[in-house]
Amino acid sequence: MSDENTIYVENPFHPARLKPARKGKKPPKLLAVVHQSGCTGCEICIQGCPVDSIELVPGPDPLNPVFKQTVEIDISRCIGCQNCSHDCPWETITMYHNEDVFDAWGKENFKSNLYIDENKLADMNKKYGIDLTAPVELEVQSEVETNEQIEVASPAK
Repeated sequence: MSDENTIYVENPFHPARLKPARKGKKPPKLLAVVHQSGCTGCEICIQGCPVDSIELVPGPDPLNPVFKQTVEIDISRCIGCQNCSHDCPWETITMYHNEDVFDAWGKENFKSNLYIDENKLADMNKKYGIDLTAPVELEVQSEVETNEQIEVASPAK
């Protein structure tokens, strides 16, 4: 995930997007990032998260997704409570200032399901038949014009 030319966006198809959004007008000062190279996928951090912002990332083998699984923190939902960084027995979760969190996330994450390459998102939209182009506006007749057409079409009494 260290390619500097790649732009990552939130994956709208991930089930985490159905969870409630983070409350508050201002984002927290500190946000958590998992260093996936040291993560064992033990899930202890998940238990301590009060807002359920930590998601499992399956391992590379689709037949055994638990093997070499890691975790990922949904940056858009993290409240910066630091529970996960204190709970992690491997010390692989670090708190970063809000301004630096996306740089750190890009350098430390190897695999993500919450955030995907924008080109992959375009492919997924195509696959599911989602068209994001602006809709063509249809001409809408006013209610008066519709009533006049009905009166003209109805037989005289």
